Amino acid sequence: MLYAILCYHSEDAVGCWTKEEDDAVMARIAAVIEKPAREGRLGPVARLLPTTAATTLRSDGRDAPLVLDGPFAETKEQLLGFYLVDCETLDEAIALAKEISAANPGGAHEVRPVGYFMESEGRR
Repeated sequence: MLYAILCYHSEDAVGCWTKEEDDAVMARIAAVIEKPAREGRLGPVARLLPTTAATTLRSDGRDAPLVLDGPFAETKEQLLGFYLVDCETLDEAIALAKEISAANPGGAHEVRPVGYFMESEGRR
């Protein structure tokens, strides 16, 4: 089954890291995801740009969407990135999320099964 591991953290805290601190975290994470990547179980991995670069479309379902600069919700933690990984069980996905969390302490990592809305030609 395909699982998403969603990474939440304080954007302000992560944004204050030095280049060296950021590079160190990314190196630790790369070491964790090396195995599922080598086994062909790792899908797309994305690091989202800051919420200041976001645009939100908000609709009540009756009118054309309202286009707003920035994120819709004001929260302490933001979604900063995600991993898609093919795991046999939820326990296996949680174990990988724990390793990612240890490599990048702080924040939260949400594990969620992924269902396909539409098949694509590129999917195996």
